[in-house]
Amino acid sequence: MSKTALLFAGQGAQEVGMGRDLAEKYPLAQQWFDRANEALGYDLAKVCFAGPDEELTKTENAQPGIFLVSWVAFELLREQAPSLSFAATAGLSLGEFTALTAAGVLSPEDGLKVVRLRGRYMQEACDATQGGMAAVIGLDEAVTRAVCQEAGVEVANLNCPGQIVISGRADRMEAACALAKARGARRALPLPVAGAYHSALMAGAQPKLEEALRGIPINLPNVPVISNVTARPHEAPADIHRRLVEQVTSPVRWEDSMRGLIAQGFTRFIELGPGTALSGFLKRIDKNAQVFNVSNVSSLEATAKALAG
Repeated sequence: MSKTALLFAGQGAQEVGMGRDLAEKYPLAQQWFDRANEALGYDLAKVCFAGPDEELTKTENAQPGIFLVSWVAFELLREQAPSLSFAATAGLSLGEFTALTAAGVLSPEDGLKVVRLRGRYMQEACDATQGGMAAVIGLDEAVTRAVCQEAGVEVANLNCPGQIVISGRADRMEAACALAKARGARRALPLPVAGAYHSALMAGAQPKLEEALRGIPINLPNVPVISNVTARPHEAPADIHRRLVEQVTSPVRWEDSMRGLIAQGFTRFIELGPGTALSGFLKRIDKNAQVFNVSNVSSLEATAKALAG
């Protein structure tokens, strides 16, 4: 029998209108959007459904918005495919919080609140540091790390073969991109982000996030949840707390995380939340992996039908 892992979307996947068709069709989805609005004290659902884009892309809205739509996708899939069984979860950056919530580590309301605070603290760090990020396409990890060292920037995301994201001071990113191209990268593309995520420039967010996490219960996971920092399953609650704080400045080891699951016999992966970026990464990591996604009504119905079949 195939083993299934659930994957949860990260920042950058947000788009105006996300979750709206799910709320319109399924009462359970609308209930979760209402609960989220009540927990946060403002209309996050309206920002997800109607934008405007500049409001949704604010880090303190994008992060809880993606968390919420991903959680709604998870709850609806459980409702529409009652036989769903999963043996691990993982999430990209903020998606790790959704993955932990799906594994019972955090309550949905606590997850939502701490992710909004995380977004706020990261935005404050962005405002204070003037950083940027770029995607390097077609260069291997060793060469990319050498480029980063020479340019004074950092590796931020190891997504899949041929795609690595780098991060650092804005005044160094142009030189880093030029150097990557000179070393053989097919492309080095600046990303439309607020700052240098997953780099030392985010350190200012860490003590505030650590304090926020102290105020919420953290339980043992009921299935393994893969840590972005270690690419291995989280352990005791104190370790989870520490890794989530470390994650703010550490590179996301996504390719290693997926290869670890594949090595353990996972063959089916379901991406939950807006976009299909994680599905694309997985196909680059293992073209034989069975990949589904749930982001809207049509993908929910298709995935539920496939699981039933």
